[in-house]
Amino acid sequence: AIIGAVTALLLAPKSGSETRQDIATAAEELKKKANKVGQDLSESSEELVKKSKELLETTKVKVQSAIDAGKQAMARRKGESAEGSDT
Repeated sequence: AIIGAVTALLLAPKSGSETRQDIATAAEELKKKANKVGQDLSESSEELVKKSKELLETTKVKVQSAIDAGKQAMARRKGESAEGSDT
């Protein structure tokens, strides 16, 4: 699209100063669009990092809960086994 726009500017029947002005305007618009895309990408990546951290924290909590539940179940089993062998 950029190459096509520049080609159209260069081939249009205009004076040199008009063509230079058109190219400068197109370059400025391209710069603004590139900055906007860069800003959008930055915001998107920040949001992705935030969501990833939240997901990691949630997963850590769930894994720790599962580990704790497993330890409690093992402790109960050991207690039951010890009670069963005492009789």
